Amino acid sequence: MIGLIQRVSQASVAVEGGSIAEIGAGMLLLLGIEKNDTEKNADLLLDKIIHFRVFEDEQQKMNRSLLDCKGELLIVPQFTLPADTRKGTRPSFASAAPPQLGKKMVDYFIAQSQQKIDRVQTGNFGADMQVSLVNTGPVTFWLQK
Repeated sequence: MIGLIQRVSQASVAVEGGSIAEIGAGMLLLLGIEKNDTEKNADLLLDKIIHFRVFEDEQQKMNRSLLDCKGELLIVPQFTLPADTRKGTRPSFASAAPPQLGKKMVDYFIAQSQQKIDRVQTGNFGADMQVSLVNTGPVTFWLQK
């Protein structure tokens, strides 16, 4: 399971021209599911994400987590994250989860997130989404479990 996190001052998702989700200060998570992922992987990744210290404290050091600052979370399923790009110029999606497993794992991840974070918004699994964000810093990290 892969999480690409970005610290944002705002982020939103639109589908077919209409806004379906938006957050203020917090974190945008692009979530990629691999074919061998389990609920344990989801739990470990979520725990790392919500405790990962990417928000600044009073001394301008990244010492605060999403939980510490009561930030919002926007989860966007992204099929392309597990792509293998090491060979050639066309990505291979052999390690990506099939749609049925991907949806199951994304739904599980969202449900677990909603139990731990006050405000969670989501994109739509399998939809053609337009994601907008203001990445503060910029701060972006690739996390994998």
